[in-house]
Amino acid sequence: MPMTLTSPAFQHGAQIPTRFGCNGEDISPQLDWDGVPAGAKSLVLILDDPDAPDPERPEMTWVHWVLYNLPPQTAGLPEAVAPEALPAGTGEGVNDWERTGYGGPCPPIGRHRYFHKLYALDTELEGLDRPTKAELEAAMQGHVLAEAVLMGTVPKGE
Repeated sequence: MPMTLTSPAFQHGAQIPTRFGCNGEDISPQLDWDGVPAGAKSLVLILDDPDAPDPERPEMTWVHWVLYNLPPQTAGLPEAVAPEALPAGTGEGVNDWERTGYGGPCPPIGRHRYFHKLYALDTELEGLDRPTKAELEAAMQGHVLAEAVLMGTVPKGE
């Protein structure tokens, strides 16, 4: 069974509700997953926007949320999860606002795509301290057992 990543807040490819972005409450949506491989030792969750700043002329991928070493038996995260409510052992990486934690969609122009990416790893990641997405991806190399993606969109002003 493949690993899946879903949310009761929006379907894959659909618009993410305003309350999850900078023009709303800027809270994380509930995320649920299933099918984590039996050999997984940890999970990684990354939320990013490859359409920054303009989907017609993207220049970078903006990183909104970086979590690692989530326990593999975890089945998801609740809406508006606070850092202190993350599963025990979960590490937080630095987003492109140069802080840890969730930073919701906030497109300056056009309709952007936001990718929630879940990775199952065959190891726990050691020696990381507030890693960037790039540092985390480097540490994950050769350890990914499975991945799942949930993509939602947000237009400017939503």
